[in-house]
This record gives sequence, C-alpha cells and structure tokens, in this order.
Amino acid sequence: MVTVATDLLADPFQERSTLLTRAPLQLLGGSFRFASNSRQLLQLVDHAYAGLPRHRLGSAAPQLRVKLLLTPAKPHRSRSEPPALQMLSGAGFVGGATPPASLVMVAPAERSALVTVSADMQRFPYHTRYELIEFAVFTLAARVQGLVSLHAACVGRRGRGVLLLGPSGSGKSTVALQCLLQGLDFVAEDGVFVEPGSMLATGIANFLHVRSDSLRWVERARDARAIRNSPVIGRRSGVKKFEVDLRVPRYRLANSPLELASVVFLSAQSAGAGPLLVPLSKADLLRRLTDAQAYAANQPGWAAFCRKVARLGAFELRRGRHPLEAVDALRDVLGARTR
Repeated sequence: MVTVATDLLADPFQERSTLLTRAPLQLLGGSFRFASNSRQLLQLVDHAYAGLPRHRLGSAAPQLRVKLLLTPAKPHRSRSEPPALQMLSGAGFVGGATPPASLVMVAPAERSALVTVSADMQRFPYHTRYELIEFAVFTLAARVQGLVSLHAACVGRRGRGVLLLGPSGSGKSTVALQCLLQGLDFVAEDGVFVEPGSMLATGIANFLHVRSDSLRWVERARDARAIRNSPVIGRRSGVKKFEVDLRVPRYRLANSPLELASVVFLSAQSAGAGPLLVPLSKADLLRRLTDAQAYAANQPGWAAFCRKVARLGAFELRRGRHPLEAVDALRDVLGARTR
C-alpha cells in the first residue's frame, strides 16, 4: 500500500510511464508517431492506417504525435459517489478525466494530440477509431498544415482530381463505389483535405462504406462478393453499411495527392433526356460550397481556397439510368475517358 501511494505521489499524471510506439505513418501530408499504453489501441491504429499510400504535400512532412491511453477500470467503493478523477498527461497538457469517460485533446502548437479511451469505449472499436482516433489525426493534420477540411469524396486520374459533394441521398457513395470499381484513382470517401496554395487534395483511403442497396449496380460477381463478405458497421443514425477495406490490389488508391481540376455537386434529380453534367457559374459554385461546408467556411484557409476553386470547372451531376454513366461523365471532366 505504501509503495502504491508513493508511486502515485511521485508521478500522478503518468508522465514517466513506459509506452509502446509504432514506426511513423505518413498520413495527410504529416508524419504521425503513435504511442500507447495499450496494444489493443495500437492495433486499432494499424487497422485504420497501415498500408496506405504515403501522401506528401510539401518537401518536408511535419512531425506529429498522438498519444493513446487506455484508462484503467477500477471498482468503485460506493455507488453514491462519482468515479474518481483519473489524472493524465500528454500533448503538452496535464489534466484528467472521469472513467468511463473518454476524451480527445489536440494541441496544434505542440503538434500533438492526446486520446484517452475508457474500458467501456474500448468495447466499441468502430466508434473508438472514428470518433476519437480519427478526430485527433484529422484535426491535427489540418490545423498544423493549414488544410481546408471538406466533407466530400475525391477521385481522379493521372494526378488530376475531382471533388464530389452532395447531401444525403444524392448518391455520392454509390458514385464513389463505381469510380473505384472502374479503376479511377481513389483519394477518400467523405473526408478530403486540400492545401489551398497548391490545391492538392489528400485523404485516408482505408475504407469505403457501402449500403446494401448499392450492390444492385455492381456488375461483377467478384466485387459484389467482396463487399458482402466485409464487416458491417452501424452508424449512430441507425444506418448499417458494409465497411470495405480498400487496401487490396484490385483497387487503385492515389499514390500521391491529386491536384483538383473540378468540383462536382451530385444531385438526386434525374437528367432525363438532358445532359448529366450542368455547368455552374462561379457565384453558384461558391454559394453551394459555403452552404455545404459550414465548418470549413469558418477556418482560416477558406478565403484562399475559394479564390483558387473559383478558377476550376464546376458542375451539377444529375442522375442517369445507371451509375456508370456518372463515371463516364467524371472521366470527361478529368479528360480521362477510356470506356
């Protein structure tokens, strides 16, 4: 008892505890080093980020650190009192959390982030990855490098990319899936980060989330089988999707960031007998972007991004009879039609 008390007083914030580390991972233009007191949390990092293309946005990648701590589960002596404060340190902060609470702290000036995961939260690896670890990685990369963070997809060819935006129900995931299956270079499904000076777009091409109703458009039995054999994840909205791992040879992941050539807004409106692609004016492009990207529009790089993006071609993509028509339209935008 005396030894435990002495250790607690000597290092109450666990600043000198021994951590397991991973070799740096090149993600979103930064070099990330992960350290943790839990092998299971580092396995989640590997599951999310191992084997991805090493994207660089400049000559030197900033060195970024993410500390992942699994908070110990301790029995409570009394149900009448809240759990005791668990003191923690990392990312230039000292602080605390109340088990079973989990938290994320990001310190852009220190190029560091701290993620704590309760024993209860660890039972939900999907949410731990996306709501805690991904939050830290995305926020840290964007803030340190001044990237514009967009809720969008991005595909391309030969170094050129097209940004795909659309509300729920517009078919963005279905079109992204068809682009992947038809051999376009894939950057990201729903999180794209743009360096406003160069207009280079990067993302994390680890998974594609596919609704079961999208499978009716998948022509090759092998592709449909691979999707159906993928794990099923449940969103907080209640929607269930297949989580398809893209790090296999059959898919083309962009080996480097793509320079944006166009912005395309997907629409649920049928093209009918008219064209699928409808050009948008500069004013319409900027209005739609600002309306769709409320978070990005309040970030420091937004004005510079808008000046550059206004010079690009912009279109509304309406629905054809089959999503493959949308893929051909995007190939035309990229100047890469091969079908």
